[in-house]
Amino acid sequence: MSTQPGLFLTVEGIEGAGKTTHARLLVRALEAYGRPSCLTHEPGGGGPVGEALRALLKDPAHWREMQLAEVFLYAAARVQHLESVVLPALAAGQVVVCDRYLDSTRAYQGYGRGRPLETIESLHAIPPLDRRPDRTILLDVDPAVGLGRARRRAATDKPGYDDENLAFFHRVRDGFRAVARQHPERVRVVQAAENIAAVHRDIIAAVEDLFPGLTPLEDAR
Repeated sequence: MSTQPGLFLTVEGIEGAGKTTHARLLVRALEAYGRPSCLTHEPGGGGPVGEALRALLKDPAHWREMQLAEVFLYAAARVQHLESVVLPALAAGQVVVCDRYLDSTRAYQGYGRGRPLETIESLHAIPPLDRRPDRTILLDVDPAVGLGRARRRAATDKPGYDDENLAFFHRVRDGFRAVARQHPERVRVVQAAENIAAVHRDIIAAVEDLFPGLTPLEDAR
């Protein structure tokens, strides 16, 4: 077990911002730096139960029919993920890099769908949902660019939130930006329209204070 304390990092942004790619590259850079790391994602990430909840939450046939139930299902999936993956990895001294977390619920369900933000915040004041990241990277991109990327990818992926319209993603982006303004001590905004290598360098710079001497990967792609 590592003698260093675990750290919880999250990567956020709208569809097509590059979260999955950059979460993976960040873990590779941390491993090269010598910090044992755990790459995970939400919803899902918590084994078969988590993936079953992910399949439900990502299916437009289901989420289009939900109101407040969607918020509670995301909270349930997050508890399961925290208990089964995130908290044990942190206790073992690992760096947990998570593709989406609470800020996505705030942005998508709160700002995007108009679900009550006070309900989201109240739920996430209950342990273990009160666990906050040590650092969040917000990959910011114009919704037209992000949605275009996501829909090209959707030719091989299952349907998801990229089925929503552009106006929805503008609201979600506004939500992420509002969260960044509210939590400047935690959230670092990285412009995600650049090429992968450039964005990766900016992400490394955004966490370098937590990992002095951390360097970007030379083959980031």
